[in-house]
Amino acid sequence: MKTIRPIHNEEDYETALAEIEALWDAEPGTAEADRLEVLMTLVEAYEAEHYPIPAPDPIELLLHVMEARGLTRRDLEPYLGSRARVSEVLNRRRPLSLEMIRKLQAGLGLPADVLVQPYPVQVRSTRPLAPRLSF
Repeated sequence: MKTIRPIHNEEDYETALAEIEALWDAEPGTAEADRLEVLMTLVEAYEAEHYPIPAPDPIELLLHVMEARGLTRRDLEPYLGSRARVSEVLNRRRPLSLEMIRKLQAGLGLPADVLVQPYPVQVRSTRPLAPRLSF
């Protein structure tokens, strides 16, 4: 059995993945299962450093949850407010408030740590000011 070493580069990573695949059906409690567990831990650490997965956009999360659970915009009204408010939030014209985030977490079980992430909000364009004339 080869010695387990840290994963330093892509070649080490690919080798570890191949060995994980070969050990995938190892019987629990065996040396092979222990080796599989250690290799998986090393791969997870390497992937976390080299292939981080960013937190999802809060509005994308809401849209995904709506689709996955078959929810409508009306179903979000208890958490976000009126129909107009739901529309503003989903169309990125209004950010989620702390109260909305609390209600979404409590009512739909959504992770608050994702909902508090910054995301782009459309700024309403204001009418340009008339140029000042100086005399």
